[in-house]
Formats: sequence, structure tokens, C-alpha cells
Amino acid sequence: MTVTVGHDSAKTRQTLSAGGASVAYYSIPAAQAAGLGDFSKLPAALKVVLENMLRFEDGKTVTLDDIRAFGDWAKLGGKNPREIAYRPARVLMQDFTGVPAVVDLAAMRDGILGLKGSAAKINPLVPVDLVIDHSVMIDEFGTPRAFQANVDREYERNMERYVFLKWGQKAFNNFRVVPPGTGICHQVNLEYLAQTVWTDTDQTGAEVAYPDTLVGTDSHTTMVNGLAVLGWGVGGIEAEAAMLGQPVSMLIPEVVGFKLTGTMREGTTATDLVLKVVQMLRKHGVVNKFVEFYGEGLDHLPLADRATIANMAPEYGATCGFFPIDDETLRYLRQTGRDEGRIALVEAYAKANGMWRGPDYDPIYTSTLHLDMSEIVPAISGPKRPQDYLPLTDAKASFAKEMEASFKRPMGVEVAVKGEDYKLSSGKVVIASITSCTNTSNPYVLIGAGLVARKARALGLNRKPWVKTSLAPGSQVVSEYLNAAGLQEDLDAVGFNLVGYGCTTCIGNSGPLQPEISAAIAEGDLVATAVLSGNRNFEGRISPDVRANYLASPPLVVAYALAGDMNIDLTTEPLGTGSNGQPVYLKDIWPTNKEIADLVHATVTREAFLKKYADVFKGDTKWQGVQVTEAETYDWPATSTYIQNPPYFRGMAATPGTIKNISGARILALLGDMITTDHISPAGSFKATTPAGKYLNERQVPVSEFNSYGARRGNHEVMMRGTFANIRIKNEMLDGVEGGYTKGPDGAQTSIFDAAMAYVEQGTPTVIFGGIEYGAGSSRDWAAKGTALLGVKAVIAESFERIHRSNLVGMGVIPFEFTNGDTRKSLGLKGDELVSIEGLDGDLKPLSTVPCHITYADGSVKTIQIKCRIDTEIEIEYVEHGGVLHYVLRNLAAA
Repeated sequence: MTVTVGHDSAKTRQTLSAGGASVAYYSIPAAQAAGLGDFSKLPAALKVVLENMLRFEDGKTVTLDDIRAFGDWAKLGGKNPREIAYRPARVLMQDFTGVPAVVDLAAMRDGILGLKGSAAKINPLVPVDLVIDHSVMIDEFGTPRAFQANVDREYERNMERYVFLKWGQKAFNNFRVVPPGTGICHQVNLEYLAQTVWTDTDQTGAEVAYPDTLVGTDSHTTMVNGLAVLGWGVGGIEAEAAMLGQPVSMLIPEVVGFKLTGTMREGTTATDLVLKVVQMLRKHGVVNKFVEFYGEGLDHLPLADRATIANMAPEYGATCGFFPIDDETLRYLRQTGRDEGRIALVEAYAKANGMWRGPDYDPIYTSTLHLDMSEIVPAISGPKRPQDYLPLTDAKASFAKEMEASFKRPMGVEVAVKGEDYKLSSGKVVIASITSCTNTSNPYVLIGAGLVARKARALGLNRKPWVKTSLAPGSQVVSEYLNAAGLQEDLDAVGFNLVGYGCTTCIGNSGPLQPEISAAIAEGDLVATAVLSGNRNFEGRISPDVRANYLASPPLVVAYALAGDMNIDLTTEPLGTGSNGQPVYLKDIWPTNKEIADLVHATVTREAFLKKYADVFKGDTKWQGVQVTEAETYDWPATSTYIQNPPYFRGMAATPGTIKNISGARILALLGDMITTDHISPAGSFKATTPAGKYLNERQVPVSEFNSYGARRGNHEVMMRGTFANIRIKNEMLDGVEGGYTKGPDGAQTSIFDAAMAYVEQGTPTVIFGGIEYGAGSSRDWAAKGTALLGVKAVIAESFERIHRSNLVGMGVIPFEFTNGDTRKSLGLKGDELVSIEGLDGDLKPLSTVPCHITYADGSVKTIQIKCRIDTEIEIEYVEHGGVLHYVLRNLAAA
């Protein structure tokens, strides 16, 4: 791989010696000495971006004024929102979001042929790693054969996708696939792929060192910030543009400093810490901002705990949650098997370029927060959002309040479960899952969970029979050290058998509940609960049978499986009765910090990482047996219900169009606050009665083979039918109706998909209205792709989440924000209005305010001003072209 660097007008390129080798690098102190500004007090996270400017400065996409702007940022107290062109070193994908990205690349190869270009021009220009981690579902659990059974089922369901990905691995340059059953992309990235300081040859043949940076097609890409690697989640659309050589257009961010002091008290975990951090940063407000952690507390915070905090940056709303390079960074690189020469380079580079966190590290921040870690208490978060922080002492009372206030259901309703000797009631825990990248990367909480299981087993406790338990580690190293410590046997004994290596429950791949349990929940209209060690607990995400979802540390997940009920105060009431007939309390089975630390030290070894990552791209015999052709373009199977050639480039002209006003648009949906991409984007399972289910039924696919929306992300026909189809979404055009419904052109209730297609057939544009933080949550490209394919021309909301706003623009859908205090409620919108937006067809500037005319059912018209959230000049071009991929394709065809 060759990196193309700029022409370095300020002569900042210097030579660095480390580990017995010399490399070139771009020096921030040299840029300061050249008079470009005082950069000495910049946060390390921002210095990474500044170095990117130095390395790619070419007088066009990056200018000396862009570099000087970083000095002005410091002088202005941490604010200077100048637009810059940033180029990440690499791209990381998981298979749910990666499959449609590779589908688009394959479609672009077809599309460029239509423009008389060469298919060989379509390749990633930066390294891309795709980790297959989102496809395994928990069909079988609680048995020794659960892992193999789930893997076998995974291959049966997903072979079409895997054939396609393996073709892509052969067809495209700079594209690697980590096979199924290896681990979660963020954990594999943290433990193996990331280097903290990257090296490559430039166009002169010289080796250049620079900070390891990336964008990922999953919002939790931020996890690697714990290793001082600057990365964040983008939509698949942005990631594809980055793969194809387009810089990421961004504004120089504000950086919030989060000072950590003190040490964690006995009995608390990194999960307890991160849930408090999420609450504090959500309250502070960090959307579109970097967060950097600093302070003497980092001297006592293991890198695994840092990665846990960094992972949940999307939950506190930040672009990233960065930890600077220090001694702990080097220790972790060494422990996880990185080369000693690379470790020496990381230290030398960080110290030479002002990115090292030593005792005197004290940069300027835009604003700051402080947390004394000794104040952290055991906690969970729920029942609907990661920021809904609950000290464990308040969990029982909070659930009772939620039953009355949120779920509006009485407590105490009991339903007998057919064929079983127990009854279910609201609050019963039916899913307890140790899952997701957030915590399975952290040996302290995994070993802690194993010790809770060991102590519970010794006292004769077991999971309650209605609880579906699972352990889905983020890498094979976890199994290595759990087995070395003898803890997997204890976890097995209380139901936490290995079910697979991947994102399972956290993304809705929890699999079906026992049919009799599901029936009992439905019969009593019960509020069943799930407790998981994940990072997401939005409505409808975990299981269609579960209404209340709680995030918790792995040890607490085990404890809740033993208790089986949210209506128990784990801090004061017994979890169950031991084999000696005595009550067993949480304090009886909770390990000490020293017990955990001693086992981590003894079992989490460099040798374990070297062993498990020795041949990470090889895969098991099933993967090795997948046969593919080596054709330059993909032979799209006409009958495939998993992979279809998307319509984006069909009949595309060689030249772009212009942005047009929106006239006489109908409202497709009126949506409230915090409408997440989980509400918008198709995810999880779906029924035969849905538009997507009907599509598959028409193609003779039985319900048992529906798989999930995520697995079918390579088929736009399925995905557009699942857009806005979340079972918990509420369209305010309809009173009290949950699910993806609206009013069609005839005013009758129908599915959003059917209404959208009827409007498309009429040639009538549509718009969506929303509230605060529209598009929060995961960086799912299909939330934007589906919106575009439904014919939506604009989304008008009070505010947008960063990634989703960008993705809408990338698909040619224009985001607008209300101004002057207007909202859908203050305007009295009912959904039967006509909407026209002017001021788009002239010389539209980024962030322009334009008039919007709303014609009510009685014929009255109200004109309001709305802000066009096309934020930059390049985004104007993207929309003119019809989307970022069209922009790239036309440029490549013309090159």
C-alpha cells in the first residue's frame, strides 16, 4: 500500500529513529517553528487531525490556512469551526454494514461500464478490513453444543452473503475479510488490527510514520480510541467515499476535556464507570464534539477500562472518546502481541510529536468535566436508553415507576407458562446475555462474571428456568483465558455457555424465546425484561417479546440470571436459596478486586493473543470451503433474496443535475424526539405480515428462513420495505398506533412502505418531520438509504445526530432544522398538510436559511424559515450529483 502525501510547503517533514529503524514523519513542533501557529497546548486528539493536515497539505484540498486554523483554535479557547478535508488511514467494517458497502462497490463496477469507464478503477484506495461478526444468532443456548449449532445455522442462513464477501475479497484490492467465528470487529481491531502509529511507503518510496486513524461502518468504532487511535463511526455511504479516496469533510471540532481522578472503589466495575460517564456527558452536551480523557486517574485505569469508556462514545453523543498515548498504551500493545519495534516507534513518535500523556500533560479544552472515580457505585442503565442511569440500589423502585409511567401496565399480573411449573409476570428477566464489544473486550469484567458464576455454583444457585442465558465473547482470546482460569466450566454450570463469537443480543440477534414463554408474555401483555452487557437498549432492539432492556456489567448479568426478576433489590434481597437451604445474597458471590486482578494477571497473556491471532484471516473449514469465481464484476444471482444489484446507478447520466425546490410534498410521517436509527433502519427479526415478509413469501421463502433484516442488508427490496417499520415507532399522524404505519394518499391507514410507493407512483414528493436528536443511535447506512428509496426528499427536525445527517446528504436527501422555536407541535401539524420548500434552486450556500410554506387542510398557509443542513461546499456537490457515490463514480469515469 502506498500513501500519497502532499507537498509540505512548510517543510515539516523530519526523520525519526526508533527501535533500530528510521522513518519520515510530519512534525507538529516543526510546523510551530515555521510560524504556522502555537500548537503546544492542543489536545492530543486534535493534534492527530493537525498531523493529517500537515501530511496532506497540497494547496488545494488542504491549505496552510487550514493548518493555521488549529493555532487559532487554541487562541480562541477551543473553538474554530473551519471546514477541513480529513483523510483516515483505513476503514473498518462489520458485515451488516459492510455487505451493502461491498454491494455498492460491485454495483459501481457495473455502473462505470455504463459510463464507458473501466471496472478495474473501482477499488478501495485505503486498507479496508471487514469482520463478519453480526450474523450469528442465538438459536441454541445453555448446552455444550450451542456454539457449533449456532455456527452451523449461521452458515446455512448466510451462505449467499459469504460467497459474495469472499468474491469481494478476491476481486478488490486493499480489502480483507476476517471470517465468521473470529470475534467482534471492534475487539479484533483493538487486540490485533490497530497499531496506534501506522507506517507506509509514500510515492517517493520512503517509509512514513503517522497516527493510526480510521473510520468504521459501526458507530462503536470509537472503542479503539482507548488505544489512542482516532476513529469514529460513519455511515456506509461515507465509508465508501473514504475507501474511494474522498476526504471526510468535517469542521474542526470542539474538544471537551473529561478529567478523571481517584481510583475505583471495591466492588465496582468499568461498566459502572462508563454508565456514569454516559449520563454526565449526555447532560453536558457533546454532539459533534471530541471528548478527551485526562487526569491522574488514568494512571490507575487499565486500557481495557479505557476501551470500555471509548466504546460508548455514541451513547454519550460524542464523535469520539479519546485517550492519549501513555505507558499503559505501551503495556497493552506489548501484552496483546504487537511487535517490539512498533511499540518503540509508538513511544518515540508520541513524544516527538507532542502526543504523549506525561505528568505535565495539560492542554486547552473547549470545556471540561471532572469525575472522582472513588464516587462510582454499582449501576445499571435502562429501560430504554443507555443514558438512563440507575444506581443498583434504585433499580427495583425504578422499574415499578416505569410500569406505571412508561408502560402503563399494572404490576402483579401472573400468567402460567404452558408445560412448566412456574408463572411469568412483568419484570421477569427472560434474557440475560454477556454480549457486545463494550464489555467482552475487558478481561476484568469477564473474569469477574466467571467468579460470580463460580461462587454461585459452589453455593448451589443456578439461573432461573425462564431466563435465556448466553455468552458471546468478542474474540477467541476470551475463551482462552476463561478456560485457562477454569471459569468457563463455572459459567456453563449456570447457563452461560459459549453461543458464538460476535454481536448477538446487543444488535437483536438474541434468537427466539421458548415458544411457551413468548406466548405467556403475549397473553398477559407483560413487560418482560432483558439484562445485557451491551451498549444499546433502545425499544424493540433486543427482542420483540421484551419491552424493558437494561445494560449492566457481566457480573451483574450473571446475578440477574440467578435472580430472574427486576422486582428484586439485588443489594438487599436474596438472589435465591442455596443448596444448604440458606438465602444467598449478592455480597456472598461478588469477587474482590484483588481476586479479579490476580486471575487477569495469571491468565491474560501475550502468548494467548499471539496464538489466537496467528492466522486470523484463514477461518474454519466451513469458510475455507466457500467456493467463488474470480470475475472482475459480480454475477448477480437473479433469484437471490440476500444480494441484489441496487438501483442507484441505473440510467445515470455522465453529468450531474441541480438541486431543485420541493413543491407540494406530502408528509409520510410525523415523528417525535430521539427517533433513533433503530427506529428508522431495518433491524432484527420481522414477521410474515410485514411488507418485507410479504416480499419473501412471494418468493417462496418460508418464515423459518427469513433470518433478520441485518442479514439481508444486501437486498434493497427487503431493506426499503423495513425502513420506518420498527415495531415500537409511533407516527403521530395516527393516534396510539405503534409500528411502521401512516396514512396513504387516500387518507386510510397503511404501511409506510405502501404509502411511499403510492406517492412515488403519483410523482408526489414526500417529507418526514421529526423532533430532537433525529437519527441518534447506530450509524446505519440503511436509515438513509431506505429513506431515499422511499422517495423522501427532505427530513425536517429540531436537531440531527451527526452521522445520520451526513448519511442523508450522502443519499441526496436534504436535512432541514426548524428555526425561531418552531416545532411540529407548535405548528399544529397533523400529517394532512402540503409542504413546499424554496430557495434551493439558486446559488445555495451551506447552512442557508430558506422559506418553507405549509398549506393546511383548511387552505390556510403558514411560511416558516428552516435551516438547510447541507453543511459544506462538498456536500452541495454531493446532493447535486444525487449522492456521494454518484459523485465519486462520475469523477472516476472521467479520470
